[in-house]
Amino acid sequence: MVSFEEARSLILDTVQPLGIERISLLDATGRVLAEDMAAPWDLPAWDNSAMDGYAVRWQDCLTTPCRLRVTGFLPAGAKADRITVEAGCAVRIMTGAPVPAGCDAIVPVEDTDNGQQEVTLLEPVHQGQHFRFRAEDVAAGVVFVRSGTIIRPPEVNMLAGFGMALVPVYRRPTVAILSTGDELVELGRTPGAGEIINSNTLSLAAAVTESGGIPRIIGIARDSRASHLEKLREGLRADVLITSAGVSAGDCDLVRDILEELGARQLFWKVGIKPGGPTAFALYGSTPVFSLPGNPVSTMITFEEFVRPALLRMQGQQRVLRPLFKATLREELKKKPGKVQIVRLRLEKTGERWYATSAGSQQTAILKTMVDAQAIAVLPAESTSFAAGDPVDVHFYGNHIELE
Repeated sequence: MVSFEEARSLILDTVQPLGIERISLLDATGRVLAEDMAAPWDLPAWDNSAMDGYAVRWQDCLTTPCRLRVTGFLPAGAKADRITVEAGCAVRIMTGAPVPAGCDAIVPVEDTDNGQQEVTLLEPVHQGQHFRFRAEDVAAGVVFVRSGTIIRPPEVNMLAGFGMALVPVYRRPTVAILSTGDELVELGRTPGAGEIINSNTLSLAAAVTESGGIPRIIGIARDSRASHLEKLREGLRADVLITSAGVSAGDCDLVRDILEELGARQLFWKVGIKPGGPTAFALYGSTPVFSLPGNPVSTMITFEEFVRPALLRMQGQQRVLRPLFKATLREELKKKPGKVQIVRLRLEKTGERWYATSAGSQQTAILKTMVDAQAIAVLPAESTSFAAGDPVDVHFYGNHIELE
């Protein structure tokens, strides 16, 4: 049996980013950039106006108010190669328009009388004011976004500004999801005596999607060697295989034996955590295989702590663990020594401090506690109790939380 920390380190040391694909910039939001991107030209590509107003010569404006003759007009998108600001003159200019020759200051229209033939400047003028200088943002050849960056709307804007319609990103993993057991029936069928709905497959598919992967549901492996062989062979064709149940030591727990028969190399079985102890991790070539417990609470917790970070790493993300922060307990928590305890919590914030209470019964059969949980505490193996008022390390659970 490996420790919680050993299991996660082994997984993250094993998985690697998948291959690179080039996709439409419009589809790249949330994906991880796979190459450094260097500017093909200066940004801005020329000196331009930061304001609607007047392009002037600073030396003509040493005293205010001063009056200048308006000799031209430059809208955004116009060329300035035939327009010059001469002594005693001004050129009306719009935001983004190229700065004309002779100009060394822009006067905003609100600092003038907005004259059309002649204009009066009402405020002091400073040399270089309201200029956007060429290459002020990014110079040609400079890397403006690095490999490993998660593409957000600001990155989309800059990539588009440099004309990059296709961008290199790490591929999203296709994740096969397999549940096991004769007792399972699919959603849409009313369960009979001794049967339960195969909810784990759907929650795992949702968790894979939330983690950026592409779920591929391959059904149910019944409690026979032939069914396990068929379904596991199919699942091993994906980038990742996740199985649910059938990984303990019962007569019908066939997953590990059949995986070994198919050529998967088991890296560990059983982790020193509660819940989720009977978790296994194997490699089939370079394909990670996560064999999770069948209890829905254990399934979701082991996905959160082990599978989710691996899927993020495979997509090129560099920060794959949710950040920990301190929360003060409102009530006492007890545990047995020897195993890491995963505790589901509710949070509230008062001032700058977070406070935590149990989300409900921590029994693995109580699914409602998962629904109500906003955070998870990973209590150290050697600890036995935490008093009300003690700080504990927690991380948020899920991508969307609501705090009362």
